[in-house]
Amino acid sequence: MKAFATLYSRLDATTSNNAKLAAMRDYFRAADPADAAWAVYFLAGGRPRQLVPAKVLRATAIAVAQLPEWLFEESYQAVGDLAETISLLVPEVSHSSDEGLAVWLQDRLLSLRGLPPEEQAARLPELWAQLDRLSLMVSIKLITGAFRVGVSKLLVTRALAALADLDPKRVAQRLVGYTDLSHRPSAEGYLALIADESEHEHAQRGGQPYPFFLAHSLQAPVDEFDTLLGAPEHWLVEWKWDGIRAQLVKRDGQIWIWSRGEELVSERFPELCELASCLPDGTVIDGEILVWRHPPEQPPAALPGIDTAAPILESFGVQPFALLQQRIGRKNLTAKVLEEAPVSVLAYDLLEWQSEDWRQHPHHERRQQLETLAAQCPNPRLMVSPLVTGSDWQDLARQREASRALGVEGMMIKARAAQYGVGRTKDVGLWWKWKIDPYSVDAVLIYAQRGHGRRASLYTDFTFAVWDGEPGEPERKLVPFAKAYSGLTDEEMRQVDAIIRKTTVEKFGPVRSVTPTLVFELGFEGIATSSRHKSGIAVRFPRMLRWRLDKPVEEADTLETLKELLG
Repeated sequence: MKAFATLYSRLDATTSNNAKLAAMRDYFRAADPADAAWAVYFLAGGRPRQLVPAKVLRATAIAVAQLPEWLFEESYQAVGDLAETISLLVPEVSHSSDEGLAVWLQDRLLSLRGLPPEEQAARLPELWAQLDRLSLMVSIKLITGAFRVGVSKLLVTRALAALADLDPKRVAQRLVGYTDLSHRPSAEGYLALIADESEHEHAQRGGQPYPFFLAHSLQAPVDEFDTLLGAPEHWLVEWKWDGIRAQLVKRDGQIWIWSRGEELVSERFPELCELASCLPDGTVIDGEILVWRHPPEQPPAALPGIDTAAPILESFGVQPFALLQQRIGRKNLTAKVLEEAPVSVLAYDLLEWQSEDWRQHPHHERRQQLETLAAQCPNPRLMVSPLVTGSDWQDLARQREASRALGVEGMMIKARAAQYGVGRTKDVGLWWKWKIDPYSVDAVLIYAQRGHGRRASLYTDFTFAVWDGEPGEPERKLVPFAKAYSGLTDEEMRQVDAIIRKTTVEKFGPVRSVTPTLVFELGFEGIATSSRHKSGIAVRFPRMLRWRLDKPVEEADTLETLKELLG
């Protein structure tokens, strides 16, 4: 554990990618393969389920440190991180365990999961007494699932590739699925990550998917597209669907479904596993999972695009993302849920065909073979994402204006000759996401809470409200509807923090209510009705677009404005 804690300290102390690469290479060169396996898991984003409830950790720390509860909570609010707070408050030990990360995970920490709270509380002090302050902090982060240290999966890939003298793309492919909850890191698994390339490697992939190819954001004015992109005929244009990006892997008579977060989600979409009967072995499809209701007359795998004369397509059966989100949040998929929120895959790429890696084929060839495959698999659960055609970029921009009515987020623009790359790269061709502007409203800041990590000393997490009622109405009041913490510069955050401290009305634990004086333009990607929110409305991905210093609180938007956006 000491070595991994030291690695954490080195990574946390720098923003230099080169320094982080050097720290990881040093660790992996010296680490036992079993320890290295777990280190890769956590550094690459693995998040095991919380092993001990935060309530038990707090109570145990208060007892061990012999502190009153209010002092612990004040300390926590000042530090902003539970693991660091506990490590600073409990007595430091004069000795520390020399056992490695794998032993601590497998023999000490994982065994805490599922125990009665009183037994967890009895075991924790004994474990904490074996760890120095830094190791204790890291172990608690592992227990809570809150381990983050500013290292991307790409950086981990580069470190392993440099260590083993391998192509980073080869390591990236081997890493896919490594952080899934069902995966248990092992010495054998780590050694396979850094092993020499083998001609039999592809045949041994099982249900493993490929690394996802990611698009770049396109924000230039449309009149610059000809200069930036050239003529539209060099590109394939599709709708940008608002669902769950996924790969369907059919090998050995079985289908595996992987999300873009490299989580195996086959059990959540049992109806998509029906495709095993018509997809041939050695097939991997990239696409979007959506809740889709099929009109009886709509043929599968044959959705039209929009041409310059077409009206808004009534044949699109895509349902709001909120319905899909409700489904994936359920533990039990009842017959009623499957009936009310049926899913389909809108396929837009073919990565493997007849057990052959097709990622190096030009995109238009992959697309053509995908259309042929879908025609041979007449199942409404599988459709090919329709192409959108236009005479020029201006024509496509006009069609893009219908995005919200169609239930899409804009357009995807993909180079006809592009290969399928790894991550957000430009070396094998380009994909662009040309999204429509977000919804936006002007809202009032009414509650604030301190941030975490480097923002622990500032109030940076805000709750926003809109008016219920028009100006002059006697019962007019502010109704909360969204929380946001991103979008402002560091200097703006400091200015807002100072105002919050001066205008605080009440404190509710870590939350402060403030006198309504600040208006912000909030942007968000989606909006839906919600019985769980006071406003009756939920918004998706809210963030602050700008601080409206020019707008008085009385002129902020109303609940009626939000309801109009629902339409």
